Amino acid sequence: MGVSLNKANIDDAMTIYKMQVKAFIPLLEKYQDYDTNPANEALERIIARFNQPFTDYYLIKYFEDTVGGIRIVKLGNNSYRVSPIFILPEYQGKGIAQKVFEKIELIYHDAKLWELDTIMQEEGLCYLYEKLGYKKTGETKKINDNITIVFYEKSYSI
Repeated sequence: MGVSLNKANIDDAMTIYKMQVKAFIPLLEKYQDYDTNPANEALERIIARFNQPFTDYYLIKYFEDTVGGIRIVKLGNNSYRVSPIFILPEYQGKGIAQKVFEKIELIYHDAKLWELDTIMQEEGLCYLYEKLGYKKTGETKKINDNITIVFYEKSYSI
C-alpha cells in the first residue's frame, strides 16, 4: 500500500495547519469543543510546536498525495505521545492510519510506551486504536456535555 511518511519542517507548517483544520472541522461542528479541537488551533501554535526539541511532525503521503499529518512528542524514558494524527476526510477509511502507526513504530523502535487520546464517542477511532494494541488507561476527561476524551497507551517490554 502506498503510504509513506516525510519528516516535516517549519516550511510545512501552513500545509499541516490547513490539513489539520480540514480533517478536524467535522468533529468541531459535531461536538462544539472549541477549546480542545485541533481545527480551532492557531497556526502560531503549530509553529511553536515545530520549535520544540521534543516534537517531530511528519507529512502522511498516500502515493503522490499529501493526505495528513502526525505529531510525535518525545516524553523521555523511551515514551512517546501521538498528538495529533489526522487524515483528510476524503482519504479516511482506506487503512492509511494503520500503516502510519506501523511506520511510526519502526521509526521510534526504542519505544517502551506510546500514549494517545481520542474522543470516547467516536467508536471508529476507539476501535482503530484498540485494534492497533492500545489499551484504555481508565482516565477520561469530560470536555462538555457532548464529548469526553479517553486516554490510551500501548506498552512494550524490551
